[in-house]
Amino acid sequence: MTDDAQRHAADGLDDVVALLMRQHGEIRNLFDEVERATGDGRREALRRLVRMLAVHETAEEEVVHPVARRSFDGGEGVVEDRLREEKQAKEKLSRLDGMDTADAGFLPLLRELRTEVMAHARAEERYEFVQLRRRTDAGQLAAMAKMVKAAEATAPTHPHPGVETAAKNIAAGPMAAVVDRARDTIRKAMGKDG
Repeated sequence: MTDDAQRHAADGLDDVVALLMRQHGEIRNLFDEVERATGDGRREALRRLVRMLAVHETAEEEVVHPVARRSFDGGEGVVEDRLREEKQAKEKLSRLDGMDTADAGFLPLLRELRTEVMAHARAEERYEFVQLRRRTDAGQLAAMAKMVKAAEATAPTHPHPGVETAAKNIAAGPMAAVVDRARDTIRKAMGKDG
């Protein structure tokens, strides 16, 4: 293995499926963190969770789902099911993002979202990622990992329900990302950090 290949393997960049599955683990850990934390710690953990989910889903919508649609029989249906789940999750995540973390309804809604997001991740891993691994060569999986990283670098940092396709992300994503990142900067400067 070349030095470059070893570096990519160490970063998980050699395989989009490994990269996304690692992110699914990070998302599980962030849900734990939000649930365990209190006060400002909970708000900060929620900010990281919101950002991770928004960026992760946008990258999947722009890079992974379009390839899955055309890579295997039934891909269209698998992707449509995932997009429906993503829209529902974005709606709940948007509600959580606007809530006070001390609100009595916050933890029940967070737990509901967690259950749905984890079921969504398992469905991606079982129905979409397995097929991508079977039907896509290593070079394309590596290229997709790079595209996911590039998409994440410019993705919106807050959920935008109704923007669940590559075309919609391309049309709305850049402006949403600029607005989201400006909002994040202003909140941080005002000490609201989230």
